[in-house]
Amino acid sequence: MAKTKSVYVCQNCGAEAAKWVGKCPACGEWNTYVEEIIRKEKPSTVATGFISPENVKPQRIQEVVASEEVRDDTGNNEFNRVLGGGIVPGSLTLIGGEPGIGKSTLVLQIVLNIQGKRTLYVSGEESTKQLKLRADRLNVQNNSDCFIVSETSLEQIFVHIQNVKPDLVIIDSIQTISTEMAESSPGSVSQVRECSAALLKFAKESNIPVILIGHINKEGNIAGPKVLEHIVDTVLQFEGDQHYMYRILRSIKNRFGSTAELGIYEMQQSGLREVSNPSEMLLSNNHEGLSGTAIGAAIEGIRPFLIETQALVSTAAYGTPQRSATGFDIRRLNMLLAVLEKRVGFKLAQKDVYLNIAGGLKINDPAIDLAIISAILSSNMDIAIDEQTCLAGEVGLSGEIRPINRIEQRISEAEKLGFKRIIIPEYKNISLKNRSIEVCFARKVEEAFKYLFG
Repeated sequence: MAKTKSVYVCQNCGAEAAKWVGKCPACGEWNTYVEEIIRKEKPSTVATGFISPENVKPQRIQEVVASEEVRDDTGNNEFNRVLGGGIVPGSLTLIGGEPGIGKSTLVLQIVLNIQGKRTLYVSGEESTKQLKLRADRLNVQNNSDCFIVSETSLEQIFVHIQNVKPDLVIIDSIQTISTEMAESSPGSVSQVRECSAALLKFAKESNIPVILIGHINKEGNIAGPKVLEHIVDTVLQFEGDQHYMYRILRSIKNRFGSTAELGIYEMQQSGLREVSNPSEMLLSNNHEGLSGTAIGAAIEGIRPFLIETQALVSTAAYGTPQRSATGFDIRRLNMLLAVLEKRVGFKLAQKDVYLNIAGGLKINDPAIDLAIISAILSSNMDIAIDEQTCLAGEVGLSGEIRPINRIEQRISEAEKLGFKRIIIPEYKNISLKNRSIEVCFARKVEEAFKYLFG
């Protein structure tokens, strides 16, 4: 009979203790320790059906033959871009996001669009009838090579894998799967750790890619132990505001590609639509003659796109002026307001300032600083900015406009969308030949304002 013992495990960080403690000494969280039963026996490899090869031996690094990874096309251009060109055989991918954001819809849509690949979709949260109803709602042509099953036992999942022999496995979600190797409840630290380690072993030995869908906690991080993010090859974050139609797929970790990529989708009744040109999505053409709006050229990943920044400046109704920002760092907004007051001379200390990034996106690119202060000044003076002008530049504390990266890509994007003029920092080595757009250089904030307001 297997020997067992009881330990207490922190559900936030995975730290273990011999007895229950109120505050975790590792992560500092309160009331996160849960009692779990640990079995003291050697784990059996028969449960997974895959045994490690015994003829593996260390090699010199010069003897290892390296070849470029062959990737499988998913039929979804945005998903391929975020992964770095497609799914790598034998890789383990984790997709996280808030409840109801569309994780299962995205993965099911990708599975139904893959051609020539046998896929197994394992759902621990929905029945097969629910998956069928979702597939019918997506209006995707039925894929005869897509198999679905509702299962939460890891041992039974490996039995289904052996019977179906798929080319791709989907687990929805990893927090609902449990194994007999751990006697705690599904979703606990030990269950998530054991199940993910077994799936990693399966993926590497069988060369079959596995996609895991994971829950997130109230802080927005992947639920479960941090080791889950360490062992997987790729961590993707599916995010967006549920009040808006647009969703963003970001790469947080990627062993086979860049972490600077992102994919943009639009949520519709028939599923998620890929947005190949995000600039047209984020720009509205009905702000002619309206003050407080400026167009900024931003870059997320390697994709340039133009985004609309909206600002509202009004007299403070109460004693303390209000500062509010949606989609932008509020601390950076306060810094830009201080620059406007100290370096340019505009008195905004007694006025409310509200800032909004159109489309519900969150932008971290400092190149939209110039567009933000221009929108603020436009609203303050109630003077509209020419709708054919866009801006790109980082604002420093001394009021100078600092150079930004990939400026030629930003100019090309503005030119492609029909803008007549772009205001950028001063560059020495920049090619402006065969450009139909007017490029204006500004070293300081005052120079940019002269171009905009005369």
